[in-house]
Amino acid sequence: MSLIAWMTMIQANSVLAAPNEQSPALLLDGKPLQLPVQPVIENGVSYVPLRPIFEAQGAKVSWDEPNHTVTATKDSSLITYQMGDKFAYKNNEKLTLPAPGKVINGSSMVPLRFISELLGNVVQWHAYSQTITISSADSFETEITYGANLRTLPNATDEKSVIRMLPKGQRIHVIREIDANWLEVQTADKTIGFISAKPKYTTYTSPSLTMKQADQIIAFGSTYFGTHYEFGADPGQTDTFDCSSFVKHVFNQVLSVDLPRLSYDQAKEGKEIKVEDLRKGDLMFFSARGLDIGHVGIYAGDGKILHTYSDKLGVHIEDFDGQWKDRFVTARRVF
Repeated sequence: MSLIAWMTMIQANSVLAAPNEQSPALLLDGKPLQLPVQPVIENGVSYVPLRPIFEAQGAKVSWDEPNHTVTATKDSSLITYQMGDKFAYKNNEKLTLPAPGKVINGSSMVPLRFISELLGNVVQWHAYSQTITISSADSFETEITYGANLRTLPNATDEKSVIRMLPKGQRIHVIREIDANWLEVQTADKTIGFISAKPKYTTYTSPSLTMKQADQIIAFGSTYFGTHYEFGADPGQTDTFDCSSFVKHVFNQVLSVDLPRLSYDQAKEGKEIKVEDLRKGDLMFFSARGLDIGHVGIYAGDGKILHTYSDKLGVHIEDFDGQWKDRFVTARRVF
C-alpha cells in the first residue's frame, strides 16, 4: 500500500483542522518555508507535514510502507518514527513526543517542535504574528556592542516583554530582519527573541537593513516639512531647527545615533564617502558663511538633499545641483 493510499484509507478517522483557524506561517532560518500542507495548531501543539520539514533541514527521508515508519538521516543522526506512536528513536535512544503524530485533513502530521529539535534546531512560536520560527544556527556571528534587551515581541517597550539583558560582548545569531527597528535573534543557549536593530547595539549590518533604516531616516525627517529655520536653534525643541540641530534630532530619534551639535563637528563622525558613492542617509557637508564647513544635509537619494537653511523654505527636499554642488565639501557615512 502506498503512503497516499494509506492516508486516504484512514482519512475518515482523522482529525480535521477547524475551518476558521488560521494556519501559522513557518520560517526556516528566517525564510518562509513552502509546504504542501499548511501547519495546524491543535490543543497548543503545532503539527506539520513530516517529510518536507525533515528534508528542508537537510535530512534524507525514506518511508517504510508496511510498517508506516519514517526513517530520516542527517549527518550522524538516524531517526525513526512510526506514525501514531508517542515516541521515536534517535540513534537507538527512545524519545517521547509531546503528542503522537496523526492524520489531519488527509496528511501525515507530526509535532513540529519534536522533529526540529531531533535535528538539533531551535523552535519558537510567535503568537503575535501567528508564525513559527525554526533556527538551525551553529555559529554566532554578531556581537552585542551595547547592552540590549532580548524581548518576546518586537516593537515592545514594557518590562513584561523582556526575557533578559544581553551584555556587551555576547555573541548572537541574527535570524532575520523584522523591519528597520527590530531583529529576530538566537542566543548560544538556544533562546529566540527580538532585539533593537539600531546600530549602537550590535555589529550586525546588511544592505537590506541599511536601506530600511535610510528610508526611515528620510520618512521621519520629512514629517518636519515646513518647520521654521532658526540659526542656533535650541536642540531640545522641534518648533524650529537649524541645519545641524535638524540632522542631530533625526538621527537620534530614528537610530539612537548621537551626533555632535555643530555641522563642523558632525563632519568628523563616521567615514568619508566620495560624492559618486553617496547612499541614502549619508550626511553631506557644504561651505557656508565663510566657513569651510557651515552647512549639513541628509542625502535623500536620487540626487536630492533633505535639509533646512532658510525660514522661507524651512525643512524641505531639493536637488543636489547648482550652488550645492559648487559648495559641496565632503560626505560622511554614520550607519
